[in-house]
Amino acid sequence: MAKLSNDELIEAFKEMSLIELSEFVKQFEDVFDVTAAAPVAAAAAGPAAGAEAPAEEEKDEFDVVLESAGSAKIAVIKEVRGLTSLGLKEAKALVDEAPKAVLEAVKKDDAEAAKIKLEEAGATVSVK
Repeated sequence: MAKLSNDELIEAFKEMSLIELSEFVKQFEDVFDVTAAAPVAAAAAGPAAGAEAPAEEEKDEFDVVLESAGSAKIAVIKEVRGLTSLGLKEAKALVDEAPKAVLEAVKKDDAEAAKIKLEEAGATVSVK
């Protein structure tokens, strides 16, 4: 098997959809037993010694997670497409892979509106 250069790999990744690239990363992590997440240990360690812990801040960004498509899968796919910029194939894949985030880091009002639309289409949804 010919070894691909870094440039050839980048070009191949450019041709992939976000869903395909996400699936590749998951498979890569499983095969090589690694995590592709950025290290955040320093930030997660908490405040430095002697510093006062800030009062708990109110959360201003929410994720809308599709828990289940329910019996009206087609209607849910249509709503997912309406809420995101995904094509039909990507929206169907997202619905098939539930539980999965439909929207990430959105305002509370937008998250609640998306939840209502998806629930009206027959889906089970949570806002985190």
